[in-house]
Amino acid sequence: MKLPQIILLILGTFILTACNFTLAEDITPPPNYVSPTPAPTLGPLYPAQAPSIENGAAIYSEKCAPCHGETGMGDGAQGIQLSVPVPAFGLSEIARPASLAQWYTTVTRGNITRFMPPFTSLTDQERWDVVAYAMTFHATQEEIERGKELFEANCTDCSTDYFKDQQKISSLSEVELARIIKEGNDEVKAFGENLDEDEVWAVAAYLRTLSFAAASAASASTPPPTEPVSVLQTPVSAVTTPIGGTAQVPVPSEATAVSQPGFGTVNGSIENKTGANLSSELKITLRGFDHGADPNSTPQEVLSLDGTVNANGTFSFENIEMPAGRIFLAQITYEGVTLQSDFAIVEEGASTLNLSPILLYGTTNDPSALVIDDARIFFEYAENEIQIFGAYSFRNLTDKTIVVELKDGLEIPFIKSPEGTEALGFEPMQDSQPFTSVDNNLAFPPNEQSYGLIVFSTLAKASQVEITHPFVLPVASLTVFLPEGVNAEGTQLTDHGVQTIEGLNFQMYAAGDLPAGNTLTFTLSGAPNDTSTSASTSISGTSINRSILIGASALGLVLILAGAWMFMRDRQHIEENNHRNGEAEFESPEEVMDAIIALDDLNQAKKISNQAYQKRRNELKEILKEMM
Repeated sequence: MKLPQIILLILGTFILTACNFTLAEDITPPPNYVSPTPAPTLGPLYPAQAPSIENGAAIYSEKCAPCHGETGMGDGAQGIQLSVPVPAFGLSEIARPASLAQWYTTVTRGNITRFMPPFTSLTDQERWDVVAYAMTFHATQEEIERGKELFEANCTDCSTDYFKDQQKISSLSEVELARIIKEGNDEVKAFGENLDEDEVWAVAAYLRTLSFAAASAASASTPPPTEPVSVLQTPVSAVTTPIGGTAQVPVPSEATAVSQPGFGTVNGSIENKTGANLSSELKITLRGFDHGADPNSTPQEVLSLDGTVNANGTFSFENIEMPAGRIFLAQITYEGVTLQSDFAIVEEGASTLNLSPILLYGTTNDPSALVIDDARIFFEYAENEIQIFGAYSFRNLTDKTIVVELKDGLEIPFIKSPEGTEALGFEPMQDSQPFTSVDNNLAFPPNEQSYGLIVFSTLAKASQVEITHPFVLPVASLTVFLPEGVNAEGTQLTDHGVQTIEGLNFQMYAAGDLPAGNTLTFTLSGAPNDTSTSASTSISGTSINRSILIGASALGLVLILAGAWMFMRDRQHIEENNHRNGEAEFESPEEVMDAIIALDDLNQAKKISNQAYQKRRNELKEILKEMM
């Protein structure tokens, strides 16, 4: 089971400096505690402009599909691993009673009982775009076309202005639209008395689309040109089509091109901040995506072309098929770091598309200039070990991309775990600013916004444990959370006593500014009380409070603990299946192959050291040879 992005979904923005969890009003916060940024303020519950389905499709693919699934059935790879079911808004039973305003509110404010964070990384209009796209999942294109025919046949003199009014239509569910169709209201006369139930729903689905930005013809329905698209005498590149075939697309060059209907030019530029001249061999890749004739489909890559960046940093791809609604972005790889433009969407009739500039920075392997604004260290007492997970929020305020090499593929050089612990790996947080992970390196471009990582390790359990925790970089604020009943003694920690946060009890300690190279030392003693976060529920050997699994209101804290529980559960589950001794555990070669695949997943997700991975894999290969 892969978990490279599960914490990414669960943690959300609450760990980051700009979104700290909320303490109860009667709790004195630790020194240097940063007040949380409130949930985004809800403005008018209708969009400023008609929602774009094309834009919503691109956003959904990145932000929503991993949990909700490609068709909104709640079956995304991450969603099926949550401890609560993910709403399947692709079902008409769920979508029809909902309004766009209700879904917009959920995306804006989040739904903590379902481990859904607020999507503050999206603009107001982007949130409207994505909920509008999600609202199309339960109705097929054929149903919408049928609804259009029925509306035009049964309401020949009706105006569609009412259904294009964003303020009105955003507040209406399809159930309410169906009632208007059958019964009418002060502004729309009844016209569906003779329609059966299926026909009413088809008309309601069609009326919903009238408030969306004009849907564009999908490229999948655009026939290929019968004549050559240009006079370029250059090689062609094969690109994957939505149905798995290949299409021959000309590679752009400086030769004069013959303009064809439906084709155009994609322009972009590199904003060079490296201080050096651009290489004449710097390559740029243009990627195109369609979501097909069915607006419910997830965007698929249909085009990938390589070109060259000009000396002044500009680039241009000519004679590119540009159906309305196609999504384009450009990518470059510089000193091992992949950078890309924002995505841009082709508008109806456009023959030119300008991409946002790609910011190109120099690189350095020195992480000392990173600024860690906040660190939170949690100690969870399991049956046979102490599980430690630290949430770190940091920024790169330099003018260079900071590239660091992982130690053994698991340890981040500027974030240390306590001495004597076993490193398990790390996960990015959902609203962490994007960074690149290639091979054994991580790259963090300059950014005033925060990157977020959660780091996992374990320690042998004992009645008294000495903790020696080195910090490579300075930390502005540090908080330590322990189960109630466990105490820490150390001169660097300030005891804030047992804090009750939405019914969960924690022994909490804080430390002020920690300078670079400082080591935090303290002694843990005692055992968790039955009422603490570690006592009430045990699953796969990992204990955690039941309320964490069913949701609570202590936003960031609950989400961190829930994410950690899933991480540890996944690790233990895989280890139980892959660290047995003797070939008697396998009844067939197929079972051995399954074990090898699971072990590879474990290694790829950075949940096991490379040494242990290689050793166990060799053991399994020997077992497989003997069984063949």
